[in-house]
Amino acid sequence: GFRSFVWTAVSYQLKDRLKLSPSASQFVFSVSFFPWSIKPIYGILSDCIPIKGKKRIPYLVISTVMSLVPWLILGINASTRSSIWHLMILLTLQNLGSAMADVVVDAMIAEAVRFEKASFAGDLQSLSWLSMAFGGVCGSLLGGYALTNLEIDIIFLLFSILPAIQLFSCGLVEESSMGSEVLSDFSISSDSHHLNGKANDLDEDSSLEKKSNVSARKRNKSQKKSKKTQLTRRKAQTLSPGKGKSLPVLWFQSLKYATYNLCRAFKQPMILRPMAWFFLAHITVPNLSTVMFYYQTEFLKLEASFLGTVRVIGWLGLMLGTFTYNQYLKKMKLRRVLALTHIGLAFLNLFDVILVSRTNVVFGVSDKTLVLCGSALSDAVNQFKFMPFLILSGQLCPPGIEGTLFALFMSINNFGSTVGSFVGAGLASILNISSGSFDNLLLGINIQLFCTFIPVVLLFLIPKEATGIAS
Repeated sequence: GFRSFVWTAVSYQLKDRLKLSPSASQFVFSVSFFPWSIKPIYGILSDCIPIKGKKRIPYLVISTVMSLVPWLILGINASTRSSIWHLMILLTLQNLGSAMADVVVDAMIAEAVRFEKASFAGDLQSLSWLSMAFGGVCGSLLGGYALTNLEIDIIFLLFSILPAIQLFSCGLVEESSMGSEVLSDFSISSDSHHLNGKANDLDEDSSLEKKSNVSARKRNKSQKKSKKTQLTRRKAQTLSPGKGKSLPVLWFQSLKYATYNLCRAFKQPMILRPMAWFFLAHITVPNLSTVMFYYQTEFLKLEASFLGTVRVIGWLGLMLGTFTYNQYLKKMKLRRVLALTHIGLAFLNLFDVILVSRTNVVFGVSDKTLVLCGSALSDAVNQFKFMPFLILSGQLCPPGIEGTLFALFMSINNFGSTVGSFVGAGLASILNISSGSFDNLLLGINIQLFCTFIPVVLLFLIPKEATGIAS
């Protein structure tokens, strides 16, 4: 949540120091945040390839270093801040570290919940959301103040304190080592599970064909069990490190199995269709947030401290949206919730239409009031869209690969947002919307308003009876 402290400074660096157009600035952000779209890769790597016998802490250390070093370089070296390519590479590296750390911490939370009391899970998730919201409020407030009183290089250096603390905290976390024999066992159990799955399918077919003959069915089962045992033993002999299988081979087999399971689960229509909707809901609606940032700072002359307050209101709106959904909407059909959400977002787009057309001035409504209300309400309504995504993702995850598949769902959501930003940057470029030239911005917002209704037409992809309560 506190990342808003430094990314507000990045926005001003691109606009004021590098003099980038809105479309170019949005392109830089889209590329920089791409690492959040490939989160399953980090999950599979940390699950299948332990470093010195450990699966979490080494990856957390590596990711934290990648989060820390770019801010130090940007704070110390002025030439990296003044070069668009150097800046984009360092920001991408920083997001790579942050995304990897996010996946590792999610896995550690899942393991902690598994080994602790059942009630601990809800407390931990609530604490995570509360911490993120608190960090967002603090980061937004302090970010606006810092931009008013400090240089951008100082802001980068100040923010590097947080990943430095995170790096120090890695030494306070205990993790038991796993030997090569554990990895071998994992590969054996993976293959035997795959074999068992096939055998179980055969058992089901056999039971259907011979339902009237109980003794024959039992003989078939016993024969198949003995075959499975023999196959598993052969696999164990084949995969045993003592039989010539090196660690890289075992790593490859683990990666292959995890990837196969992930693809097999994701190809199921009940999973593929809802995820397709959430992806299409992002890419069919162009994201013009960076363009609006330029308009608010250059044309409306809104101060950095006020924009920090706007982000605080947005965080509070997000919390309000979460509360409202849990209290009043979670029993409603997801199709209806998502349809109402997009209708609400279309209505809130009218706030931008009023702002850009200057209609609010005619009725005596200040720009700041309109921006504050629009930010709070849009973040709250967007949460009505994100909460069903989280709930549906949890319902669709099959047991055994929940963490990796959920990371894939989140990556699809993030990648959709990235593509939506690219679409917004392309629209701004086509309409020749640039710094100081906002003549076609109203047309762009109207196009965005029209596109908001496209996902409503595609709601047939969402399961008809799905609600916000796990079945």
